[in-house]
Amino acid sequence: MTVPTPEQSAAVDSFRNGDHLVLQAGAGTGKTTTLAMLAKGTGARGRYIAFNKSIAVDAARKFPDTVDCRTAHSLAFGAVGRHYASRLNAPRVPGWKTGALLGIAVNMRVRIGERKVTNKALSYTALRTVTRFCQSADSTIGRHHVPRLRGIEAEHLHAQLVDIVLPYAAKAWEDLQNPHEGVVRFDHDHYLKIWALTDPVIPADFLLLDEAQDTNPVVEKIFTAQRHHAQLVMVGDSAQAIYGWRGARDVMTGFDGTQLALSRSFRFGSALAEEANRWLHLAASPLRLTGTPAIDTRLERVEQPEAILCRSNVGAMLEVMRLLEGGRRVGLVGGGEALSALARAARDLKAGKRSTHPELILFESWGELQEYAEYDPSGRDLLPLVDLVDEHGVEVILAAVERLSAEQGAEIVVSTAHKAKGREWASVRIGEDFTEPVDPEETDENGVPLPGEIDDAEARLAYVAVTRARLRLDIGGLGWINRRPEGRPGRGGPADPWDALGPASG
Repeated sequence: MTVPTPEQSAAVDSFRNGDHLVLQAGAGTGKTTTLAMLAKGTGARGRYIAFNKSIAVDAARKFPDTVDCRTAHSLAFGAVGRHYASRLNAPRVPGWKTGALLGIAVNMRVRIGERKVTNKALSYTALRTVTRFCQSADSTIGRHHVPRLRGIEAEHLHAQLVDIVLPYAAKAWEDLQNPHEGVVRFDHDHYLKIWALTDPVIPADFLLLDEAQDTNPVVEKIFTAQRHHAQLVMVGDSAQAIYGWRGARDVMTGFDGTQLALSRSFRFGSALAEEANRWLHLAASPLRLTGTPAIDTRLERVEQPEAILCRSNVGAMLEVMRLLEGGRRVGLVGGGEALSALARAARDLKAGKRSTHPELILFESWGELQEYAEYDPSGRDLLPLVDLVDEHGVEVILAAVERLSAEQGAEIVVSTAHKAKGREWASVRIGEDFTEPVDPEETDENGVPLPGEIDDAEARLAYVAVTRARLRLDIGGLGWINRRPEGRPGRGGPADPWDALGPASG
């Protein structure tokens, strides 16, 4: 039997007092085990709501029979989604064909600013508008649900796009509410939203919401609406809130309930806990971790790590190509489809064809994309893709993806930090694309940009990346933090051991 830590005992006591509860659970601190402790010893009926099905299945093995472990989508399907079952799993249809059925003519072209917006871009944007609405807590589709497109980010240009797209998005949502037939492909987020709009009541004495920092507003609204009849417990790590770009938001910090923390990590030792804490400091998180003394985690250069974690898909592709050239068997977390899609989009543009890739949909040529990535501040994150394609060529990139091994048979695994969330490896190296932020407005006497402010979101991503290791961590591409005063809270002096960790090689 596991002996609870003082923090876990405090959580159990608070739960048994009937408090609504928020558990800030740092990396590797045993949050699911703690939730199971809350549920045991009470005859009350509970619901555990997980981020995905695999987590729910795994959690069910740890909870007593009085707790039903499900996803929010599973609850929604049982309530209303089953009525739409005949529309689920329909064949995939290109977005422009769906747009045409909604009234966006195949030959429709609209000039907004310097960009020519095609029927394909308008169709994609209308469907994406519905997706953003379904992730929100809103009851009707509004102007703020229309996404911004590359190349027409300016407010007055976006307003023109909104005026055109919004009526088609409203028509698409009306189509989706028909349980029997329709032209828009029906998916799981649609019935979740339809269920949310019924103001559902979840029958339970208590609800446990896992990974609460990545909850999107529609699930948050459903969950918090239960507080009048059920005891609510949120668990997660606000410092691991890294999915804001896809609609998730940290619902924990402002939640009205008793705030407690789990800070003892069972994944790694004291040295890595200290590394995690400096990124928590930079992310303005109040949480600080302690490691398990019996685990000898070392921060050092690692020539042959189990995993290399990168900031971006392009950074992951560069690592994959370098490792393949060295004769290694390489696995990529999540597979290579996202990389292949970007490469194929680049091939279309280089051949003078417009791409349907959402990142590149407004560009008419490769040269136009090159110019946008090089000179437009909004496009600088595309510059690594442009450089990769210009240096290696599309076919080399696609061939590299084809040579990927399954994770189980790989010598080394490459992942983005986002896809590595929830995973762990014995040894990890941080990829070189975690580059130091610079201030483009301030330069030294040689015209070199000076270091810029570290964004909270970037600090959270770095925190996720460094806490994936159990025994050995090579901070690699994050080594620049050692030169920063703000990255050395409570440390000082040139003899600091952090200085020995330069960029990794090989």
